[in-house]
This record gives sequence, C-alpha cells and structure tokens, in this order.
Amino acid sequence: MLEHGGRLRSAARRYGIALDQWLDLSTGINPISWDGAQVPKAAWTRLPEDDDGLIEAAQGYYGTSNVLPVAGSQAAIMHLPRLRAPCRVGVLAPGYSEHAWRWREAGHEVVPLAADQCAAAVGSVDVLVLINPNNPTGHRFPHRQLLQWHSQLTARGGWLVLDEAFADTDPAESMAAFTDRQGLIVLRSLGKFFGLAGARVGFVLAAAPLRPALDECLGPWAVSGPARFLARGALDDKSWHTLMRSQLTAQSARLSALLREHGLVPAGGCALFQWVPTESAPALHEVFARCGILTRLFDTPRSLRFGLPGREEHWQRLEAALMQAGP
Repeated sequence: MLEHGGRLRSAARRYGIALDQWLDLSTGINPISWDGAQVPKAAWTRLPEDDDGLIEAAQGYYGTSNVLPVAGSQAAIMHLPRLRAPCRVGVLAPGYSEHAWRWREAGHEVVPLAADQCAAAVGSVDVLVLINPNNPTGHRFPHRQLLQWHSQLTARGGWLVLDEAFADTDPAESMAAFTDRQGLIVLRSLGKFFGLAGARVGFVLAAAPLRPALDECLGPWAVSGPARFLARGALDDKSWHTLMRSQLTAQSARLSALLREHGLVPAGGCALFQWVPTESAPALHEVFARCGILTRLFDTPRSLRFGLPGREEHWQRLEAALMQAGP
C-alpha cells in the first residue's frame, strides 16, 4: 500500500511525542469538521437502505441526478480501472498517487503527465485521469479545456476521470453538471471540505451504464448506515456550506501569507492547503516533526504540503516552528 498523509501514530512512535501533542497539517482535511447531527441508534442496528434520502441530498448538493454513493472516493479509484480492458491511461503527475497505482495494478499502461503535457497527450491515451484542483499543486483546469479533452476521448470510447476531492470550496470549478455525458466520471468526497474523512463517504457522478456497473462491483451496503446519516445531514446544511467556504478561503490566504513571511513561498494550493516546492523539504519536514507538527513530504518534486491549523494556538505553534526552521 502507498503512504499517505495522516499517519500520526507512526510519527508519534518515530519522534517519541505523545499522540495528543501533535498538530497534524499533513492531510488537507478541514480541521473544523461538520458536526451538526447525532447518529441515531437505528443507524447502527439496521442494515443501510437506499431510500434514506442520501441520494436526494447528494443530487441537490452536486446539481446532478447521476449520483452513486461509495465508501469514500478511494473505493471508486480502486474499482474503476477494473471496468475497462487494459488500455493506455494518462495520469496527472504529481498528483494523488493512488490513481496511477490502481490503474497500473489492474494491468493498464500508465503514462505520467505534467499539467502542461495533457493537451498533447490526450490524442494518444484512452483514459485521462486528472485531479482538479490538483493535490498537491493546486493546479486547476478550466471547463472549456476539460470539455474539449472529454470530446476527444469519448470519440474513441475513452474516459475523462476527474477527482474533485478539493472542489467543494468553489462549486463553480466542478464538472458535476456535465456528468450526463458518457465517459465523463467525477469523483467527490466528504473527507476534505466536510472534515469527515473517517466516515468514508464519497460519490461517483457519472451516467449509466457506468454507474450501475460500478455499483455491482462494490456490492450491497457499500456505505454504512451511520455514515449515510451523517452524509445526508452534511450535504443538506446549506448555511454551514456558505460559512465554511468563506472561512476556509480566508484561512488559506492567512496560511499562504504566514509561509511567505518565513521564506517558504507557496507555488500553489487551494482553500484547504498550501504547497511549497523546495529542495529543503526533507530537512524542513524533520524540523517541523521534532516540534510535533506533521507536514506532508513529497519526493518528486521535493516539496511540502501544509494543511490548515484549526485553532489560534495551532497557528501560534506553526509560526514558532517556522521561526525555528529559519529562512
């Protein structure tokens, strides 16, 4: 299995710092999670039912009727490659590493593509997998470009797969409204914006017959009853959405400014993280870890991703660590 952010227990053991003493900035998860409902006992004691209102809540939130709940978008990332015969797949790099890993594991030829290589490569791949906004660079692809690439791909029976795990803070960036078109597959998650990563809830937005085919692969009761209950409440809470989008945008701007003040200039990011490429990334990651702050270290290119601190004392801890790290 690949390594991801959020491995806090491993860091606690390695650095000898108690688990509850850590500030985890490694995941890009909203530190102010949605907590607007108490899960009823029946959600734990009964099997999940499809007519519980979750589908309708997701359709309203994403603005499309083409919705399939899954156990986190990771479930779709693992199973989508198995719905196609081996083919040539272009995958954005750097990007969420599970995409390339799972397509390669399923027997496909994977071609890593930088953002500026996608246009030239789209004519020679059968599937193009993009993260939009990208993780970790924050790069965004405009709708016009994505629709053009989708048209080129579907003319040959291909797919355009868009991982929109970080798109909730700006719904206008989403391609959800276009998912009635064959070959356009959008993956969404409640883990980042809603801060509900542990619930393992995501959605695949795509037209039939892909959606039923994927549902068949996943089997019955793919999303637990408690997770479905929480997801429905979170998706329906429009006032929370509005407030949180404003707060996260402001907090991300604050994080960018703080990093710049200390000589770490972000080259990209979104409302939930900032990305800093630097050859000093491994050494800086070590400095922060010894201060009990976990960042996300990337090797190619060498870089650090900083998630948002959740409370004012967390901001102060980060600033103190930045001062210790030096210019």
